[in-house]
Amino acid sequence: MRRERHLPAGTVTTHFVKSQAIANNMLGEDLTRRIDVYIPHGHDPAGLPLLVDLVGFTGGGPAHTNWKSFGESAPSRAQRLIDDGEMKPCVIAFPDCFTRLGGNQYVNSAAMGNWDDFLLQEAVPFIEQTFGCGGPGRRGVFGKSSGGYGAMVHALLHPDFWSAAACHSGDMGFELMFAADFAFTLRRLARHGGNIQDFVEAFEASDKVNGDDLHAMMTLAMGATYDPDPDAFLGIRLPVTTDTCERIPERWAEWMKWDPLEMLDAHAEGLKSLKGLFIDCGDVDQYNLVYGARRMNKALAARGIDHVYEEFPDNHSSIDYRMNRSLPFLAERLSA
Repeated sequence: MRRERHLPAGTVTTHFVKSQAIANNMLGEDLTRRIDVYIPHGHDPAGLPLLVDLVGFTGGGPAHTNWKSFGESAPSRAQRLIDDGEMKPCVIAFPDCFTRLGGNQYVNSAAMGNWDDFLLQEAVPFIEQTFGCGGPGRRGVFGKSSGGYGAMVHALLHPDFWSAAACHSGDMGFELMFAADFAFTLRRLARHGGNIQDFVEAFEASDKVNGDDLHAMMTLAMGATYDPDPDAFLGIRLPVTTDTCERIPERWAEWMKWDPLEMLDAHAEGLKSLKGLFIDCGDVDQYNLVYGARRMNKALAARGIDHVYEEFPDNHSSIDYRMNRSLPFLAERLSA
């Protein structure tokens, strides 16, 4: 729904891209991916900056363009901000990157698929060619949770492609955030004899999603992302022993390579070329991500990297309202 119904609505069009980048996935993913594109009312998309929304775990881009009770869809929010003069006009794309395991970290994986390549080589070029928006110096990426992680990692890996990024409550500080997840996941697997395949198949056959099982599924998806095993079911393996939940050093090392805090040493310098970097997190985030966010803020400041860091009084859930801060920030920096 629109908060201010008297305001004109922007236009959302739906497109489909046949991906070759994710053809390597072990999950049986559909290679035809939906991309919704928002164009602000009264504006020609040609020449406008492009923002790309990376949605959090359990979501896909089109979930943010859907009608939302007692709230705003992302296009409605952007249109309100533009009409109120709080945000410069821009095109926003919402790619569907949902997977069988429930989500995406937006990096290349031999199990999950090459989602980094999908975004940079297929989705964004298609949008820019179709609408004449974006281009070098005019592209921004944003997201929350797993999407915030994706935005941060893309900023680290591809500052020559993206010119601005916003990370809402993104995954970082793996040592702390995953500390309790492995034991929790092993307990859920134990209900199925400790067998990952039996767990996943029971999850998929269930008439109702169990929240605890969904949390365990998220951990399995991380394993298929950060350290895929080509010989395992769906490429999933965990970095801990199944009986004592002890870290397997060589396996955990593969996970840690993907922690944004660990990636800074090799990639921080590129962040200095960004036009804008925005990071925030709730001060009572239930996944302990606020501590990783604080560490990132401290590390960026120590390296002299310009960024905006904010904490807000809330947890990890239902914080789309934080886009009221990030979208104007990104649009302003990319319009300069």
